[in-house]
Amino acid sequence: MSDHSNENPIQNVTFPSNGGTAHGYLKLPESGSGPGVVVIQEWWGLTDHIADVTNRLAAQGFVALAPDLYGGRTTHDSDEAGELMSKLPVNDAATDLGGAVDFLLGHDAVTSSTVGAVGFCMGGGFVLVLAAQQGDKIGAAVPFYGVLKEDYPSFAGLTAPLQGHFGRDDTMADPDAVAALAKRIESESGVHPEFHQYPAGHAFFNDENLMGTYDPEQAEIAWDRTLQFLRANLT
Repeated sequence: MSDHSNENPIQNVTFPSNGGTAHGYLKLPESGSGPGVVVIQEWWGLTDHIADVTNRLAAQGFVALAPDLYGGRTTHDSDEAGELMSKLPVNDAATDLGGAVDFLLGHDAVTSSTVGAVGFCMGGGFVLVLAAQQGDKIGAAVPFYGVLKEDYPSFAGLTAPLQGHFGRDDTMADPDAVAALAKRIESESGVHPEFHQYPAGHAFFNDENLMGTYDPEQAEIAWDRTLQFLRANLT
């Protein structure tokens, strides 16, 4: 671990990735150890909301790490967020995330033989890419309304149990698109996704409510399911 980065006050850890150094936010549970979970940001960056999700996972007994995919940049402007997302190469981001997986698996505080991955919006899309790339290093994959700027690469390497959370009123990941995604995942990997649909819009879990769609009731249901799923699959 390193000192805080000057780029983003949320950053508190560095880890090797793709021959370089990646930054992120790491939070340990009060017990000092637990299963490892990678938390993957939305297109807004490594924001206070993502740090809060990381803290909430740690409070539930997980060693949680949120990599910073934007090099310290964050925004609350959707146009700028879209631009930042568009300039982020999927393969480069997935490589950074792979470094986070290896960092957790090698961390003394991590008790699980695999790690979980939880992500939101862009990060939900990256959960699926990461699980396909990392294979049996991922023990549980949980995308929330996952979207990518491009089509998903092959899911053939995906082996992890998969639980997804989507809003029925989400125009970025509508029910037809989610059904098609589930069908493709199953046909390419053999994994049957457990996809839940909620009477809510995109980003219904984000309590910063930047899109005006936060739904605390549906968010709580999705969160409880996520915790149960992670506990059942990370050992």
